[in-house]
Amino acid sequence: MEDSDNGCFAPGADDQMLAALVLACRNHGFFLLSGRGLDDLIAATWDRARAFFEAPRDYKVAVMRDADNPLGYYDRKLTKRKRDSKEAFDFVDPVAERSAVHNRWPVEVGATVGFQRGMAEFFDAFSKLAERTTALVHAAFGLGADDVAECRGDRTNSSVRLNHYPVGDPVPVDERDGIRELGETALGYHTDPGVLTLLLQDGAGGLQAQAADGAWVDIAPLPDSIVVNLAGAMQVWSNDRYRAAVHRVVSMTAADRLSIPYFLNPHRDALIQPIAAAGVDAALSPLHLALVHAGSHGRQLPRPRWR
Repeated sequence: MEDSDNGCFAPGADDQMLAALVLACRNHGFFLLSGRGLDDLIAATWDRARAFFEAPRDYKVAVMRDADNPLGYYDRKLTKRKRDSKEAFDFVDPVAERSAVHNRWPVEVGATVGFQRGMAEFFDAFSKLAERTTALVHAAFGLGADDVAECRGDRTNSSVRLNHYPVGDPVPVDERDGIRELGETALGYHTDPGVLTLLLQDGAGGLQAQAADGAWVDIAPLPDSIVVNLAGAMQVWSNDRYRAAVHRVVSMTAADRLSIPYFLNPHRDALIQPIAAAGVDAALSPLHLALVHAGSHGRQLPRPRWR
C-alpha cells in the first residue's frame, strides 16, 4: 500500500508517514487508507448493500431487530436520544459460533442472491485489514508487540453495519406515530466505543469530524480510500494522546448516501486501561480508570473526555 497527497496511510509506512499519522490521531482521530487491494470485493459489497435497501419494505422488515436481538434491519436508531435519518442492517462475525447464531439474514431472491456469502467474505477481509491497521496505529505511537499484547481487537466481538441515508425520513408516514422526531443531522455527533472503525463511504459526502479546536471538518469521499476513525478504547490505551474521533453526518438534501462501517471491538471482558509503555508511570497518573469492556452487545465505553 502506498501513501498519497491525500493523507492516506498503510502498514509498512515510513517514518515521515508515521509522524503525519500521529498528528492526525492527536488532532481529530481520523485518517485514510489507500491501496488495500480489495476493489472487487468492495464493489460487490456496495452492490449487495444497494440491492438490500432497494428491496420492498416487507422484505427488510422480515429481518427487523427486536428487544432481544439488536442485529438485522432497523430504521429508527437513536443517537443522543434523537432519531437518525437512516436505515441500517447490522451483523456480526458470520463464522464465529458464539455470535453467528444471532445474525438475521434476509431471504435471497433476485438481486440479493449471494448476500450472506458476500457479507461473510467482506467481514473476513475487513477483520484482517482492521488488525493490520491497529498495528499501524500502535507503531506510530512507538509501541512494540509486547507492549500491546492485550490491546487489540477481536473479530468475534466486532460488527459490520450497512447504512442508507435517504433524502427525508426513512420511516413511512403511517408508522411515525409515537416515535421520536428526526435530529438536526442525519447522524448525530458521537464517538465509537471500540478500538477503531474502518468506513467505506460512497460519493455523496456528508461525513464530518470535529478537530481539537472544535471546528467541523468535511471528510470528503476519495476514490479507492477507506476512512479510519479511532474509537474510545484506543483513546484510553493511549492515555488521551490519541483522540477518539467525534463525528457526524449532515442531512441528505439532494441524493441518498450509503456507507459501510466495520467496527473493531476489544475482546470480550477486555480490561481497558492506559498502556504503561504509552507514558503512564508513577510520575504521570493515568487520565482514565480501568474498566471492563462488556462485549459487542453489552454496555458501551463511556464517551472519552479530552484534556
